[in-house]
Amino acid sequence: MSNGKDDHPAQNNSSQMTLEESLEECMEALDLFLNNHFNESLERLQSKVGESMYHALIYATILEMQAMMTFQHEDICNAGATMKSAQDLCQRFRRKSPNLGKLTGELTEEQLHAEVCFAECQLQRAALTFLQDENMVSFIKGGIKVRNSYLIYKDLHSYVKSQTCLKGSGHNHLEGGISFGVGAFNLTLSLFPPRILKVLEFAGFSGDKDYGLSLLDDGATAMNLRSMLCVLLLLCYYTFLTFILGTGEGHVVEAERLLKIFRVRYPRGAIFLFFAGRVEEMKGNIDEAVALFEDGCKAQQAWKQFHHMCYWELMWCFTYKRAWKMAYFYADLLSKESRWSKAMYIYMKAACLSMLPKEEERPFGENEVDLFRQVPGFKQKIAGKSPPTEKFAIHKARRYKANCPVRLAVPVLEMMYMWNGFSMIKKRPELTEGMIQTLVEAERTLLESPENEYSLDDRCVIHLLKGMCLKNQGLLQGAEEYFHKVCSSEKKLRFDHYLIPNSMVELSLLYIEQGRRDEAIKLLHKAKNNYKEYSMESRTQFRIHAAMAKLKAGSVDADRTHP
Repeated sequence: MSNGKDDHPAQNNSSQMTLEESLEECMEALDLFLNNHFNESLERLQSKVGESMYHALIYATILEMQAMMTFQHEDICNAGATMKSAQDLCQRFRRKSPNLGKLTGELTEEQLHAEVCFAECQLQRAALTFLQDENMVSFIKGGIKVRNSYLIYKDLHSYVKSQTCLKGSGHNHLEGGISFGVGAFNLTLSLFPPRILKVLEFAGFSGDKDYGLSLLDDGATAMNLRSMLCVLLLLCYYTFLTFILGTGEGHVVEAERLLKIFRVRYPRGAIFLFFAGRVEEMKGNIDEAVALFEDGCKAQQAWKQFHHMCYWELMWCFTYKRAWKMAYFYADLLSKESRWSKAMYIYMKAACLSMLPKEEERPFGENEVDLFRQVPGFKQKIAGKSPPTEKFAIHKARRYKANCPVRLAVPVLEMMYMWNGFSMIKKRPELTEGMIQTLVEAERTLLESPENEYSLDDRCVIHLLKGMCLKNQGLLQGAEEYFHKVCSSEKKLRFDHYLIPNSMVELSLLYIEQGRRDEAIKLLHKAKNNYKEYSMESRTQFRIHAAMAKLKAGSVDADRTHP
């Protein structure tokens, strides 16, 4: 991939790969990766990481994916060092002028590819910085890398649309890289509430969600080297982010359209089996989802990390079915094999066991009280902070410290709410009915127990979850009453302050469904501005932002319909 004598004398030798050969080889290596031949794919790429920027970038990208799934410090450090080497190699192929925007058509094809690869390295190194280091200086460094990457992508995007841009044989790969970068930034920035954007020093950057999605879609379906990154980001957005950080609707049609293309090409690809399972879960087809996740585990044995992703989903699938022992089984597997969040996995094990009748024998002779007491000991820090879900689990498990602990009312269903699981069972009336039965039993137990300092908070948890069930059943007036019950208890709550802003968000979403726009806006503003430092606050803020965006989109549609 030499650029010639003047720019890179050290690279000028007869055996040097051409850009075209490099792109072709990397496409073959990616095909191997997506067909579960992970080690063979890495071997092929590794042999050329010292001479080809694409081999270096794709090799480092796969190592980064692995590091993010294993969550082991040495893997994260190794991926970071490999990505830094890839960036250094890209730098050798770049034009010496730092500002693309000032160029007037003098870039060679290879220099253009070097720019896009350099920007991608910076973006991925920033992601690793946020994961790896625990101080604010590292966070700021990561932010600077993100900003530099953003500016390169922005300039490149304008440049390739200009008349002066040279379009060589690898132009579709170049455009794919730009589509991925500009699309990823637009989509990601559109998800952030303005308050968080300011903290991240992104002021002045605005994300256009629809534009981002269309660019990523172009990149995913054009079959270039970045197709994998584009399709994975889109599938994550359609099947996870819209649920966890959005209003819980998901995008089944869009996800299925992309999966149809990639599952024909990679029918046993573990990644696509996983996302296919997630889509079935969103449709409420829990048994079909279980079969696909199990299939994803059978499809390959080389990367256990893919198994862990499937175990997590299987744990929730069995939770929706109220098969507590099976849900416990997958939480137990995760607690033994995965490094991602032991505190969360131990909490879920304890939560599942606490749903069993007192007299029923516990698997492996484990005891939920002992497990709840272990939760704080597994606390970890990412980028200097404990993950919000771990903080929440530790906060809830605290009441088990006492010699005579007060049991949690419905810990699994409460955590299920935090992951927007009630949306998953919306299309399955019998699953929602099962949840109502569990909540009614929990309420009865609560009424029969002596009043204690947690009683009111526990009642409010049950009210919120009952409201979610009635909403699923279309009984909107009943749902509204339960959400109001929680809100009216605001001054009496002692521990679970998250219940108030979340009940307001649920009420506002109910109002949006009913066309009560002004009431919805008023509630969302109140939830956004009046409550601070409660459990899972950032997740609630993301959901408020998503609900606001939904209202805004609705008003734009209404304006189009009535000129």
